Amino acid sequence: MTIRKHPVRGYLYIALATLLWGLAASLGRAVFTGRLPLTGEALHPIAPLILAQSRTSLSLLVLLPVLWLRRGGRALALPAGDVGRAFLLGTLGVAASNYLYYLAIQKTSVATAIILQYTAPVWVLLYMIGKGRQRATLRRIGAVGLAGVGSSLAIGALGSGLRLNLVGVVAALLAAFSFAFYNVAGHSLLERYDRFKVLLWTLMGAALFWIILNPPWKIVAAHYTREQWVFLAAFSVLSVLAPFSCYFAGLQHLEPTSAIVASCLEPVFSILIAAISLGEVVRPVQGLGIVVVLAAIVLVQMPDRRTHEVLTVVEPME
Repeated sequence: MTIRKHPVRGYLYIALATLLWGLAASLGRAVFTGRLPLTGEALHPIAPLILAQSRTSLSLLVLLPVLWLRRGGRALALPAGDVGRAFLLGTLGVAASNYLYYLAIQKTSVATAIILQYTAPVWVLLYMIGKGRQRATLRRIGAVGLAGVGSSLAIGALGSGLRLNLVGVVAALLAAFSFAFYNVAGHSLLERYDRFKVLLWTLMGAALFWIILNPPWKIVAAHYTREQWVFLAAFSVLSVLAPFSCYFAGLQHLEPTSAIVASCLEPVFSILIAAISLGEVVRPVQGLGIVVVLAAIVLVQMPDRRTHEVLTVVEPME
């Protein structure tokens, strides 16, 4: 079936997806800092591990029956080798980046966590250059330099007087590396299978990893309340199912490069929402750093006019 392209509609879908991811980041920060009363209603507050585990596991419980009913079991099957690749993608990519991202939000701020994670395209570019799959052009080298300077400004490392949380900064950087791995490792799968099938098996890998690391009986022993479970279910829809549906719809109307550049709205939405709803102060030097990093991301992901090279980046599962 041929889909008629509507670029404006595509950009609106992408903008809605990034807005939802921004809301999810602020909700996670609100839970961690006690802004939402959910943290005091059970024997244990909702930790970054539980937030990361529940959003993938609950999303899988919703996505699997929907795809099964629409496509059937055979249409969802993957060869054994690709199942292993998808599971690896789910553990080292999705599960690790999710947990480290929310840990960074808990320890630092939404602005610091997301702007450091969004340096991932730079690491992907360095990998691609190292493997000889892309050329080290002057524009790309400049983008890497801009990203480094901008990240330093954004986290307050260059004389802004901020007190940094080392664990949070390291977690954010590791989340960026994990997201970079997710992009590189997932590229071959996305070339051969549709995105929802890859997402399904990736979520299966992440869910299995979390079950082994944090078995269900440990979650039951935490005695989370009904209100907390309602929040976790709603959060999984808000942070995974709804935004990914919008993002995929946007991809139907836009070229991948246009969609990727448009996804740079996510850090903007996340930081603005956190500033408005949580009162997180973005100092002028941090604001400058954020702008510099966003400029670097756009430069990295622009196609090369002479060679038509495009850096393929999968949207992060925030």
